[in-house]
Amino acid sequence: MRALKFLFAAIPFLLMSFVVTKQTNQPNKWRFIAEKSVHFGVDRDVIHITGNDNFRQLKLKITNAPLKMLDMKVHFENGDVFDVSIRSQIRQGGESRVIDLPGGSRSIRKIEFWYSPAKVLKGTARVAVWGRR
Repeated sequence: MRALKFLFAAIPFLLMSFVVTKQTNQPNKWRFIAEKSVHFGVDRDVIHITGNDNFRQLKLKITNAPLKMLDMKVHFENGDVFDVSIRSQIRQGGESRVIDLPGGSRSIRKIEFWYSPAKVLKGTARVAVWGRR
């Protein structure tokens, strides 16, 4: 009986510690934002972002095939545009560098990106955008 009373008394403290831990870890986690399958004949695509989340950093993950990422423009909800020169070949399963957004945490409306296939290939590559708050 004494152990049961102790357990009931400890539950609020355990829940509080879980909530505090969850909140402090949340800003450092990468979150999936959106993705686009890109065809190798096309050299420009747009990913439209839905939701009200704000992000301070972005990165791209490339799957299904390697891709040479040239340039990217991030369009924010307030109308500002941030031009990012990437100029790197990203292997299949690889990631871009971490891109810091100007002005801290910002809401994104869309992302335009320019690319070319790393090799002469047919099919598609998948470009996934990830963000961190």
